[in-house]
Amino acid sequence: MTDTNTASREPRTVNANAASKAPAAAKRTVNKAEKKGLSIQDLILIAVLLAAGAVLKLTVASFLSFAGMKPNFVIAMYCLAIILTRPNVGQAIIIGLLAGLMCQIPMLNATPLVNIPSEMLGALVCGLLIHIPMRIGGKLDINPLVNTFLSTVVSGYTFAIIVGLMNGLDLAVIFVTYAVMVFGTALFNSILVQILTPLLRKVLKK
Repeated sequence: MTDTNTASREPRTVNANAASKAPAAAKRTVNKAEKKGLSIQDLILIAVLLAAGAVLKLTVASFLSFAGMKPNFVIAMYCLAIILTRPNVGQAIIIGLLAGLMCQIPMLNATPLVNIPSEMLGALVCGLLIHIPMRIGGKLDINPLVNTFLSTVVSGYTFAIIVGLMNGLDLAVIFVTYAVMVFGTALFNSILVQILTPLLRKVLKK
């Protein structure tokens, strides 16, 4: 009788242990999936990338210009920062605001204040697009390419429209006049970020 009672109790003990472990495992999974705010590491990475964008724009950008096209390293770096740290939309806009304020340094921008709305809108687009899966064959992630291209176009045309309207130009004229510069810059930026994203993800283990 003793052996029979012991055997009948064992399955219930195992099931009870399994049931107690299941919620804990599920809780760990949920906590890992959720991201509440930006970590200190994320903030440092954003600051470093924005600073790098400013330095590169001051030093390298002019050597890479061609027919009005050149990379805008400030836009490229804040897109890269948003893609790597995946902030929420509000935080992405703040990153764009910081980039716009940084562009108020006289050596970085000849048109005061215009970069603030343009970079905020560019960062907003980037912050929205990071949540859209863009994989080819389930392996190649082209989100950095498409995301940076569209974010640069939005930022570039926002800048162009404000400056153009200030100079009395029609919207149609603005879109045509700045097309080569905006789309050329977007192409440069998107290729750069597409190359850097997987490399930095491996280094930062993101």
